[in-house]
Amino acid sequence: MQIPSKYDANQVEGKWYDYWMKHNYFHSKPDNREPYTIVIPPPNVTGVLHMGHMLNNTIQDVLIRRARLQGKNACWVPGTDHASIATEAKVVAKLKEQGIDKNDLSREEFLKHAWDWTHEYGGVILEQLKKLGCSCDWDRTKFTMDDDMSEAVIQVFVDLYNKGMIYRGYRMVNWDPEAKTTLSDEEVEYIEKQGKLYYINYQVEGSDQSLTIATTRPETILGDTAICINPNDERHFSLKGKRAIVPINGRIIPIIEDEYVDVEFGTGCLKVTPAHDENDKVLGDKHNLEVIDIFNEDATLNSYGLHYEGKDRFVVRKEIVKELEENGHILKIEDYTNRVGISERTKAIIEPRLSDQWFLKMEELVKPAIEAVLGDDPDIKLFPKKFENTYRHWMENIRDWNISRQLLWGQQIPAYYYGDGKEDFVVAETKEEALKLAQEKVNVTSSGVERSLTQDDLKQDSDALDTWFSSWLWPMSVFDGIRNPENEEIKYYYPTNDLVTGPDILFFWVARMIIAGYEYKGEKPFENVYLTGLVRDKQRRKMSKSLGNSPDALKLIEDYGADGVRVGLLLSSAAGNDLMFDEALCNQGKGFANKIWNAFRLVKGWEVSENIKQPESSKVALEWFDAKFQETLAEIEDHYSKYRLSDALMATYKLIWDDFASWLLEIVKPEYQKPIDAKTLQGVINHFENILKILHPFMPFLTEEIWQFMEERQPEEALIVATWPKKKSVNKELISGFSFTQEVVSGIRNIRKEKNISFKDSIDFSVINNENKSSDFDEVIKKLGNIKVLEYVSETVDGALTFRVKSNEYFIPISGAINLEEEIKKLTEELNYTEGFLKSVQKKLSNERFVSGAPEQVVASEKKKEADALAKIETLKASLASLQ
Repeated sequence: MQIPSKYDANQVEGKWYDYWMKHNYFHSKPDNREPYTIVIPPPNVTGVLHMGHMLNNTIQDVLIRRARLQGKNACWVPGTDHASIATEAKVVAKLKEQGIDKNDLSREEFLKHAWDWTHEYGGVILEQLKKLGCSCDWDRTKFTMDDDMSEAVIQVFVDLYNKGMIYRGYRMVNWDPEAKTTLSDEEVEYIEKQGKLYYINYQVEGSDQSLTIATTRPETILGDTAICINPNDERHFSLKGKRAIVPINGRIIPIIEDEYVDVEFGTGCLKVTPAHDENDKVLGDKHNLEVIDIFNEDATLNSYGLHYEGKDRFVVRKEIVKELEENGHILKIEDYTNRVGISERTKAIIEPRLSDQWFLKMEELVKPAIEAVLGDDPDIKLFPKKFENTYRHWMENIRDWNISRQLLWGQQIPAYYYGDGKEDFVVAETKEEALKLAQEKVNVTSSGVERSLTQDDLKQDSDALDTWFSSWLWPMSVFDGIRNPENEEIKYYYPTNDLVTGPDILFFWVARMIIAGYEYKGEKPFENVYLTGLVRDKQRRKMSKSLGNSPDALKLIEDYGADGVRVGLLLSSAAGNDLMFDEALCNQGKGFANKIWNAFRLVKGWEVSENIKQPESSKVALEWFDAKFQETLAEIEDHYSKYRLSDALMATYKLIWDDFASWLLEIVKPEYQKPIDAKTLQGVINHFENILKILHPFMPFLTEEIWQFMEERQPEEALIVATWPKKKSVNKELISGFSFTQEVVSGIRNIRKEKNISFKDSIDFSVINNENKSSDFDEVIKKLGNIKVLEYVSETVDGALTFRVKSNEYFIPISGAINLEEEIKKLTEELNYTEGFLKSVQKKLSNERFVSGAPEQVVASEKKKEADALAKIETLKASLASLQ
């Protein structure tokens, strides 16, 4: 086969991905092997590939490819999440472009549009993951709205309701006025926002007296139903038992007393608006206050807003302040910074709103999940461990989960109303089952009066379930473990092994999957959770479209190859820490691919002879590299066990770039236009194949291309299903001996370079072997140093340049090669400079104030300078002595 002169990722990647797909290497089914399972964090069906996905899925692919090479039954389940709010927003926007209002459509009509949108645009991200090389089992692709997945969600809802854990409650919730739905506490982000604090005067009924309240939300005064004072606040004793008049609407409201009011804050008078503030709602319930909701679901004002009806809350804020000022009700306005809740998805400012919602009781459910991660002998390990504190905080301060959403896209809540009362409902998996339950309830409550119900009498709750209520079942539902808990697949693949995700959904998703796992399988859903950092730019800014600092993921793959991008991402990613992404690292990855390709072309370009005896230098070099490979293999296995994937890659990178390409190939390389012996070439090929195996998880395309070029392979011999190298004992003595040899060779090369002695000219070389080093590597030194004669001596050699490695002295005769006088002059100047430098360093180190006051690493650095200078002076003096 003709090997191309350059590696072309664009030509190679599609070819091998198609080959892998054709031969079904990614597909898994239960067998007698040990399973290794990963479930993908399902990206939003609306999503496209961004840098966070690239990092997360590269890590998963590295783990799954390594497991496959280790002989495990590797199963990586892909899929997408229906993402209620995000998808519904996209569909509504598309309908708007077509002149269609969502509110004019029936549920069925809207869902048809939603499914059409999903089939047209959804899943784009999964196709993009293939470009990255992700070896998912595409036959298993799941979508959280698939029929079987939805059935599992409904089954769990009914089960938890029947256990008394799901209930309907009228509560203050987080309302997103843009998406027109409630949000759980975890879906609300908090930001600092610069606003105003308005001091507003209220007239006390039947007197000239007034009181002042301070508020950041003057528009809500139209919903005030009381003023509250602290009963111990002497400033306001005169207000006790009186009533106040709300400006603008003239509503007369009681002045109530409660120690909840902070005497130190504001004016000591608190406006109470139970419909629009959680704390006010608590006060309102305690004092039986009226609840007046002034907002529509889109945060415009309703009829309680009087002449502001239909206007947006922020428009009204400006206009009402103007009206209050004109009427003399504003005492003063101050700048004020406060924390404002915004919707994680739409970024709209959250409105507290009273609403009937469905909740899941969490207090008992979380207990096994807390023990699983934070117990003395945890079932589940978080990497990095620091995230345990975050997990603890969330889980120990958990509140009931608001699981209903006022959306159409999602699993519809399986509650059916059969009467006019709030409690006239049943919960069932099907309408037929609901009818039976409703009939039973009617018969019980009708006091003997017969009333026959039909399906037309049932009206299903219009709310959908929170998206996370489907994805918390993901590791079970993808194997049909909810509907068929004893099926072969769930028993084989569950619990899964590793979960790779971002810390931002540690509570949203990870913790809830753990809760669901213990509730429905009685065990953990996964063993290890690897939490990646956020991808940031070089300036440490979070990548975002608005900043324009997020590169186009597919363009990066086009420019640097998928392997180059994978290497670039992992080189900049330390476990759990934010990743400072720099495109230059992708270029480094591309350069690494080219380096390996050129090494391969070099090896395959050698002519081979069966008749040549293996040189001793090649024999020892191959033995050394075998030991070095085993040392690195043990190192990367350790890194993998701790999820330090960037360290595993870096160890592999150094082994290939430094040890294999720079040293081994240099030693075994045959002389110009001469053949290599067959034994050495086979040894090099064997090592190259082992390198490709450990590199494959990181750079799958390049490695498969080289593997298939090495020799003709059958499909069952493809690299993707090869065998991970076996660990053997490491010959540390060989590694240490070669490390010493490398220093000797570097010393020879330095002298050749400094003295302009051509590398083509062979030289003599003498050694005083004070270190008692074996002569095993002498042939390597002779080859790499182009040495004619290497001899061991007991005395210094006159007329030679010298250098030391530890206590060994090495001599290179230079008669005729250089101008003796010039060399002596040059060495003398260098000696004088180095001695002067040594004095300045020693002066610093003799200064007690410097040694005691400077940072430890600074002092250590100065001591190293001293040691290096002393060694250099000794070498220079020896060189001068040999020349004089």
